[in-house]
Amino acid sequence: MLRSKTTDEWRSIVNNKIWDLPEGEKRILSILKLSFDELKPSSLKQCFAYCSMFFKDFDIEKDDLIQLWMAQGWLHPCPNKSLDMEERGNEYFTILLAKSFFQDARKDYGGNVTKCKMHDLVHDLAESVSKSRNLHSLFLSGEVLDLESNLLNFKSLRVLNLYNADIMELPISIGKLKHLRYLNVLKTRIKTFPKSIGQLYNLQTLKIAYQLEEFPREIANLINLRHIYFGRYVKVPSGILGRFTNLRSLPFLKVGKETGPRIEELSGLNQLQNTLSIYGLENVRDGEEAQKANLVEKKHICKLILEWKLDRPSHNVENEDDVLKGLRPHDSLEFLAIHEFMGVEFPSWLLLAKNLKQIELLGCNKCEGVPVLGHLPSLSCVKIKRMENLTCMGSEFYGDNHVNCGNGSSKEARPLFPVLKTLHIEEAQNLIEWMEAPTEGGTRVVFPCLKKLTLIHCDQLTSAPSHFPSLKRLVIQDMDSGGMPIASYPMWGDLLICRKGCWKTTRILHIYTYLHVRS
Repeated sequence: MLRSKTTDEWRSIVNNKIWDLPEGEKRILSILKLSFDELKPSSLKQCFAYCSMFFKDFDIEKDDLIQLWMAQGWLHPCPNKSLDMEERGNEYFTILLAKSFFQDARKDYGGNVTKCKMHDLVHDLAESVSKSRNLHSLFLSGEVLDLESNLLNFKSLRVLNLYNADIMELPISIGKLKHLRYLNVLKTRIKTFPKSIGQLYNLQTLKIAYQLEEFPREIANLINLRHIYFGRYVKVPSGILGRFTNLRSLPFLKVGKETGPRIEELSGLNQLQNTLSIYGLENVRDGEEAQKANLVEKKHICKLILEWKLDRPSHNVENEDDVLKGLRPHDSLEFLAIHEFMGVEFPSWLLLAKNLKQIELLGCNKCEGVPVLGHLPSLSCVKIKRMENLTCMGSEFYGDNHVNCGNGSSKEARPLFPVLKTLHIEEAQNLIEWMEAPTEGGTRVVFPCLKKLTLIHCDQLTSAPSHFPSLKRLVIQDMDSGGMPIASYPMWGDLLICRKGCWKTTRILHIYTYLHVRS
């Protein structure tokens, strides 16, 4: 980093002759080259040069790029740091982004960069400094002729990227690529793998075509896998996923009933990172079995999606309260989605979700109340949809009993929903009352940061809180004439209302903005 440079190093940069060059592309390239020369360690330079493999204006996925760097062996951690290879790669990516070698960064819900591009001049620089003979990578797309012969000529391959290649099968010789660490066959027509796939013992990243019919059991031998991607409808035999204890990426687990993986296969996968989706939870027998997933030990999972099958027999839902209780995640979780849960109450572990930023409850039709959320210090977005049994949102929603007061000499309690910015309630057709927060005779700040409130298909709602100090946008859509409890309150910002059978919301926004300006 620049702060670590000595006086002589700074003097050398200042006195460099590139500053005497006239304005233009040549000078810019020279400055970029100087920035490249200053990159340390040398493996960071190799990582940047590798980006010449991508076409100009290509959308580079950060995680994929890090996995490619990892396959080349450039992400070994420093002796004085405890970072694993993925963390090291993320550090390199951040440095290159900060130095403007990457641009047009796109971010996810949590503000984390997921994609980027390279400016054409930066791409030209990467081409000029790369040494392709040392890359050990083969990228093939479109029509591929005689893949068998191609592979025999590249026995030292570390990366084989066949993304979008017009192939139907992998040759048996794939097993001879003993050094292969990255294999991508996404968007190909491959439906089966040769058994020799099980000989790729050094494979770290495997991206499988989504129409693959079934995992070959030989994949169980690939115990060095750190990232695996496959489609939701691939038949995964039981007992395989649990062997991959080094896994950092697993797109989902679809719990089987008589065949397929069991939820306990997640038990030892405590290195999983980022997002984990668990489908087919109707096939989990009880809370004890759910606990075997050991989600509470998976501290690197930021986003968790829990989903039951929508059209399942109603007589099999008695155990769902216990199952959800048993799926308690680590307290570091930031995003939680619960879909089609048919239990009657939400688990108490939500009380401890101090790092939770977003929660999404879809199709929880048997629940008569919402979770205790008002005390959560990081919660910024709440989405509630299709809760047919919800009739009242009261003290349990605010979680008043779980909010500690300030110092002992003050009667003023801490704010409720202190950082919530977005609240979306939809298809709560039996919701009648949304109560004000309890005050117990003192002052209470509620929704201090709420900027957007959306109510859709809440036909019976007749009362709601009257104070939203920061609200900028209110959307009330597809509600009966009696169900407009908030529309009469004074508002600042956009007011968007759409009654049943009325105009489209975009037109209503224009009309209400126009009327507001006229008044």
